[in-house]
Amino acid sequence: MNRLEILDAAQKRVCERQNDHGKPEDNFSLIANYWEIYIKYHCVSPDGCVCIRPKDVAMLMALLKIARVCTGKKPEDSYIDLAGYAACGGEIGTGG
Repeated sequence: MNRLEILDAAQKRVCERQNDHGKPEDNFSLIANYWEIYIKYHCVSPDGCVCIRPKDVAMLMALLKIARVCTGKKPEDSYIDLAGYAACGGEIGTGG
């Protein structure tokens, strides 16, 4: 795949998934809340301070996709998703 094909596929996925999962900023806010609870009770301590923002969710999901590119047999899908998470994170992070 060339870069335009990857970006086009990412755009389609991001827009289609919004219909299924709602706006990324809303979905990522909920994921951030769940991750904070999990990390607080399983990785830090119940009285520990954990703060994950929606843009952090996008970046952490991008890191997951980078790991999958490194270990996966079909990296095309991960590159597409990586571009999608970058776009969502960029929109959330810049207030776009």
